[in-house]
Amino acid sequence: ESCGSCGQDLSTEELWQKVLREVTAQELRAPLHRLGALQVAWWLAAGCLGTTARLLRLLSHAEDSGGACCSEGKSELLSLLKAWRIPAEEASLPLVQSTEDLKEILCTAAAFLQGLQELEAGNFPTAIYLLQEAAGGFCSKRVLAQIYTCLGCCAQRMGKPQTALQHLKQALQVDFQCLPALYHAAAVYHELGETDTELQALALLYQALETNPPAGASSSPYFLLRTELLVHTPILSSLLRHRHSSEVKYLLAQRCLQDGRVANAVEHYLDFLALLQEGLQQQVPLDSCSALPRIPEVFLEAASALEQAGRLRDAITLCEEVISRTTDLIPRTLRVEERLEQTECLSPGAGLSQKESLCCLAWRAAGYLHQGWAWAKLGKSKEAVTQFSRGCLEDAVSRCMCLFVPENLLPEVEVLQKIRLLSLIGRGMQFLELGKHKEALLDFQHGLQISPGDPAAASYLVQALWKLNRKQEAAAHWQKVFQSPPGEDEQQEGQGRPCPLYLVSCQKQVSFPQGQSLARSIQDYLRAAGRDPAS
Repeated sequence: ESCGSCGQDLSTEELWQKVLREVTAQELRAPLHRLGALQVAWWLAAGCLGTTARLLRLLSHAEDSGGACCSEGKSELLSLLKAWRIPAEEASLPLVQSTEDLKEILCTAAAFLQGLQELEAGNFPTAIYLLQEAAGGFCSKRVLAQIYTCLGCCAQRMGKPQTALQHLKQALQVDFQCLPALYHAAAVYHELGETDTELQALALLYQALETNPPAGASSSPYFLLRTELLVHTPILSSLLRHRHSSEVKYLLAQRCLQDGRVANAVEHYLDFLALLQEGLQQQVPLDSCSALPRIPEVFLEAASALEQAGRLRDAITLCEEVISRTTDLIPRTLRVEERLEQTECLSPGAGLSQKESLCCLAWRAAGYLHQGWAWAKLGKSKEAVTQFSRGCLEDAVSRCMCLFVPENLLPEVEVLQKIRLLSLIGRGMQFLELGKHKEALLDFQHGLQISPGDPAAASYLVQALWKLNRKQEAAAHWQKVFQSPPGEDEQQEGQGRPCPLYLVSCQKQVSFPQGQSLARSIQDYLRAAGRDPAS
């Protein structure tokens, strides 16, 4: 307007194009470049990297039309920023922040933003280059630690765990309060199988979160425009997400249970359950980014730990809590079909989705399964058989398994089938101990119908036939199952989804302990019958 030109109805980018094309007064060149620096900061903060690059091309061309400051290297935007010559301010001006300092911050922010963009896209070598450029730029210690953390995450995704650890250690050396770096270091140690070091890192992280330290202060001079104000993207928020102390406490419990450190696992799980009673659910959002599983699964994992530690009554009590909380949520009739409008829910749990109803059904059945094993270890066979029977889903709800299962519900149905199988084998084992070999045989047969070729069910089936003096059938079945190449069903079983942690101990308890002795007995029988056991 001051130059007699009209910019009405133009976008900001179009207005810049018009101004730089039509304003020729030399005294306005320096102010325009300084204003351009603010515009670049604004657009970088908004993530408009392409628009920023176009403006820099215009400014560079306006400043020196004969030179080409664009680069064909790793980042055109970064090359344009580095080559951009901003006229200096007059020495008499009292400045809060010089344009030269602002340019350094813009270069750091641009490299950081583009590095994150390439990291998210999976272009890891380019991301490493750009993040290293950012690490060499002008920023606070807090931002530098964040950049090193991102470098560590990038190296981890590239399959370079040792390099990742070096970057994460650099982050902690620069800013010891950069706790996301410690969290990611624990994850790298987990990948390397260094459980002791992983648990130490998680324990340090939990201790640091419990002391609730103040946010790390920047050691750089205070500026109005800083890198941390220009870089805020979803991937950065995800990588630098601060974990709640309860999440770390759960991870400690989970890793101890996975590694067989039962006493430590019990301690951590009980601490975590105490946090639940203090209103943890209001403190921690249970979203997809959280390390916490569903609360009933935590209870079941804790029950598994207590059971393995010999605290059987406590395990039974904890499972009863899961059972009582989920029973009223399970519909009387649950039709698992592809079309949701065909779902029938005839109980107080009518508001639940199919997926949620199946989860509740699985949690309740798993509670019965764990109670069955606890009663069995207490020597209470009758109670064990009762709880195993309930875990077998031998009620009206189990009819939901008979219908077509849509793809999105397969994981839940597979877990249910796994629980049914483990319950049938557990009950069959109790029947064997009670001398009820026919009942045991039926359970193992039903187990093999659910999971054809399951080694535990097949082994116990052979044992039951042997105890019933049906030795010829036992030998034939043994030869069929254990001397034949694995069939399609067994191969699919081996490639299935991992077993939930709360079922791992039950899986171990059904493993057949007498495989070699039973095999020798069958081989002796086959030799005595004049048949080659290897044929």
